[in-house]
Amino acid sequence: MKLNRFKQLYAENKAQLSAEMIILIAAIIAIVLVVVTQLQKTTNKANKAVDKKSNDVFKQIEKID
Repeated sequence: MKLNRFKQLYAENKAQLSAEMIILIAAIIAIVLVVVTQLQKTTNKANKAVDKKSNDVFKQIEKID
């Protein structure tokens, strides 16, 4: 009788642990998605700034010729 109760408790705890792991994994994925999105936005801004500066430099070079 006690062995069956132990098995039941183990199964219940295992299910709870699995649910907690799924929640934890979902939270980690959400954080990663937010970080990747922010990095993409920052990269796009930096790319635009570099493009603008390089165009300005090339315009200055053309004026010299």
